Amino acid sequence: MNSLNTSPCYEDASYSLSKKNKLASQNTVADLFVHYLEQLQVDYVFGVPGGAIEPLYNALARAEIRKTISTVIARHETGAAFMAQGYANESAKLGVCCATTGPGATNILTGVASAYQDEVPMLVITGQTAIANYAKPSLQNSSSNGVDTIAIFKSCTRYNALISSVEQFEQELVNAIGIAYGPVKGPVHLSIPVDIFRQVLPHTQPRFKLEPLMRQPSTIDLPAFEDLKLHLESARKIVLLIGEQCQSAIAEIVQFCEIRNIAFVTSLGAKGLINPHHELYFGVFGFAGHDSARQLLAQSDVDCVLAVGTALSEWDTLGWDKQAIMNSRLVHIDPVAMHHVNSPMASLHVCCDIKAVFNHLIEYFSSVNKSSTQAITSSAVKASLKLWNDKRPRYVNRKVGKQISHKNSLILPSELMNSLAQFFPSGARFFADAGNSTAWAVHDLHYRYEVDGTHLPQKWFHTSTRFASMGWALGQSIGASFANRQRHTICITGDGSWLMNGQELTVAVQEHLAIVFVVMNDGAYGMVKHGQRLAKAEPIGFELPAVNFVSLAKAMGARAFRISHLRDLYFRQRDILSKSNGPVVLDVQIDPEAVPPMAARVEVLGGER
Repeated sequence: MNSLNTSPCYEDASYSLSKKNKLASQNTVADLFVHYLEQLQVDYVFGVPGGAIEPLYNALARAEIRKTISTVIARHETGAAFMAQGYANESAKLGVCCATTGPGATNILTGVASAYQDEVPMLVITGQTAIANYAKPSLQNSSSNGVDTIAIFKSCTRYNALISSVEQFEQELVNAIGIAYGPVKGPVHLSIPVDIFRQVLPHTQPRFKLEPLMRQPSTIDLPAFEDLKLHLESARKIVLLIGEQCQSAIAEIVQFCEIRNIAFVTSLGAKGLINPHHELYFGVFGFAGHDSARQLLAQSDVDCVLAVGTALSEWDTLGWDKQAIMNSRLVHIDPVAMHHVNSPMASLHVCCDIKAVFNHLIEYFSSVNKSSTQAITSSAVKASLKLWNDKRPRYVNRKVGKQISHKNSLILPSELMNSLAQFFPSGARFFADAGNSTAWAVHDLHYRYEVDGTHLPQKWFHTSTRFASMGWALGQSIGASFANRQRHTICITGDGSWLMNGQELTVAVQEHLAIVFVVMNDGAYGMVKHGQRLAKAEPIGFELPAVNFVSLAKAMGARAFRISHLRDLYFRQRDILSKSNGPVVLDVQIDPEAVPPMAARVEVLGGER
């Protein structure tokens, strides 16, 4: 928890006992808001303070005295939103971030857009010009007469409102949180004028219970389920695509595949939900995925492709691949009606709770004759399985750390991913940043964890497959580490992303978060460079200056090591794996000529798909 004497939101940072008592005695609209967060057991609020949002930080200071909520001060408002999203994903609690009016609100926008595209519930609070000053050219004016933040947030939030009176505040807050957890989850935004926040109330106890609004009903459409059952019974060969919305039902989905002997693949967003060494798993389908996955889906004798819990976005479908998935063989199972709009060619749509559907399928198919289960031993499938097995990592001896030497003694990103997968102990989680980091990690990071069963309690791999903001993983890994300090957290990022958002390292330093930041240093915006080459475009705008990220990290107070050869990784193993000394930055010298697995993306951009 941040101590009060380090908070930047007060002019006098030395707090006496009388000052604390005075802080604890206030009953403002801001205090009512904080009491709602306490009701939801929110642990952290991520943001950057400012004048227009000072009353909220006063209320948060009182919450810190009560030891209920801690403030996390980001270095940029976008970083605060990324942290809130990471916290929400890891904790399954509401992510909360805040910013002041004007540039604070516009700065936070990219992080909010990321949560919107990724459908993550998040509450965004921005300060607002005082109601009395709406017609005046006030400082950092965010009213309809200035830079209208309500208009700006309209297209990247599920709910977006200006609080214009004290009387409407509580109802608007409850509406917003309920919608954040609605059928299509996502961020909601409230713009609160500073004078509304300051108003004193006769009491600040919440009138509403929010927990029921956040529960999702476990529903099943029985007629649709009967159609699904008949469809599966008549199918000769089924392949299943696991999407990013399957986390709560992953055990049931894998159990169903085992009962029916159904081979499965994952989308990019679902990569971290399963054990990549499961015998029925054929890899990732989509951007930077595996040939084995596409070949399995595209086989001529497959007459049913079950796509479960996916919005069927560009990256998750390899540019809407018509041969592999976007055709009449598709059966789309997803609880969000809006997602089914993306699959008009599907032969069947099942819009209901995924866990409920697969519990019913398990119950039904466990009782049918075993002869109805399909075989996956055809020569074509065996060939696909071999393709996938060939992509499995060659595990390196931890103590020796032997690796193949490469041109100029630089590290191949693929072998870096293989080494990271076996370097970290069971229970680690990986965050891959936008750009080359995503491509290499999706393709070559096959984490070998040692647990019973086929899945982890929580997702082990995260990447942004829709908005794909550079620097996303830095904030996400910090937010996730706040939610669970016990697990090893690894952020895989590039030198370009680090130069955009690397200042958030100081948050991890200040809060003693044991995060390993792996900076893939190739002196370029790598995806831009290789994309231009693959597309035969003009080479422009990709070069970055040589940066010593070790010196940069040490100047920010972190431990840092240069990794010029993979043996350096194992030489520093004890230092890297230590959770007691805060974050560590690894400046990894990767081969800049190694081409990431992104050719399919180039084809989509070039109109070839």
